[in-house]
Amino acid sequence: MISFRTLLLGDGTANRVVPPSGFTAALTVVSSAAMAFLAVFAIALGLAASELATRWENELSGTATVRIPASGGEEMVQTEAVLTALRQTPGIAAVRVIEDHEQIALLAPWFGEGVPLDKLRLPTLIEVTETEIGPELDGLRLRLSAEAPGAVYDTHSRWRIPLVEAASRLRFLGVLSLCLIATVTAVTVALAAAASLAANGQVIDVLRLIGARDSWIAAAFTRRFTIRAFLGALGGVVLAMVTVAAIPGGVEAGVLSGLGFDGVEWLLPLLVPVLAAGLAFAATWVAARRRLSGVE
Repeated sequence: MISFRTLLLGDGTANRVVPPSGFTAALTVVSSAAMAFLAVFAIALGLAASELATRWENELSGTATVRIPASGGEEMVQTEAVLTALRQTPGIAAVRVIEDHEQIALLAPWFGEGVPLDKLRLPTLIEVTETEIGPELDGLRLRLSAEAPGAVYDTHSRWRIPLVEAASRLRFLGVLSLCLIATVTAVTVALAAAASLAANGQVIDVLRLIGARDSWIAAAFTRRFTIRAFLGALGGVVLAMVTVAAIPGGVEAGVLSGLGFDGVEWLLPLLVPVLAAGLAFAATWVAARRRLSGVE
């Protein structure tokens, strides 16, 4: 088996077995760079999806909204009754009536600025903050229906669960993308190594006739393709990190606002060249040993 010393330092004689240029070299470098570039974005997508799921879960869990429909002049009476019931319910930490101008600000993005939303009869909304234990919902809903018929206690679960599931699927998509990228990288390097081995078949036959060991021949191919994959992946990672850093952040960036790295997360893409080199090492070694085992 090839040693790490041979892999890192090389063997001048063995290195000459593998041609330093040609289409296999370009194929290995370019494919490794492209796959590494995509891998960085897959990592960024997975991290962004995890952060998004956590943020949505934290923002929507532990909160609820009570909606009291507009019903003539009874809104004030029903609102006070509902507030009293909520404050007396164990598991509720705080309640607050959402003002009309806040509701108008929430509706404006959907209807546009020119629509006179202030002329509409908006329902009364009460923002509820729950404790970690939370209230007993069935009993609370029964009491609210008695105090204010038509009042709805909304825990936001119908909004939170689909959003968290969507973020989890994005995270799974990032992991799946990394697996596919790793597979394509290994297959591409293996094909390039097999092509190089086939092109140097006569050289390999001569080396074996004069006593060269299979491990010595395989080491020449393995080291060359491992270094090519590492350098290509390193270039792809650097380009991807620069691209990610150039993506605008903030709310104005929309769906791209969470795509990127923060703090120590910037070290994660640096693992990609190492993993690419490991894949190239394994793929080339297997290809070389299969080729050499078939030589009579």
